[in-house]
Amino acid sequence: MISSEASLETRFEELKPGDRIEVEQVVTVGLQRRKVKTVGTVVRTERTRHGLHFPRASDEKVFSDIILLELPDGELTSICMDEFTVIRRA
Repeated sequence: MISSEASLETRFEELKPGDRIEVEQVVTVGLQRRKVKTVGTVVRTERTRHGLHFPRASDEKVFSDIILLELPDGELTSICMDEFTVIRRA
């Protein structure tokens, strides 16, 4: 059985500009972990290819999924997704 909280989660691929979402991430600084929530409106999503900081196979492709959000005060922020990021419709 799926919990009601899990059923509210949204996938990155489902996001469209104008969607109001809440993003929950775990941020680790030193030995401390903090759960951070960000609420805003999706401006755009993108999958960006980037290089690595150390040499690997030349044909290996590494991507980051990024959400550009407009916060309630008008500020823009970008969120880089990882496997622990949770997106919910707000």
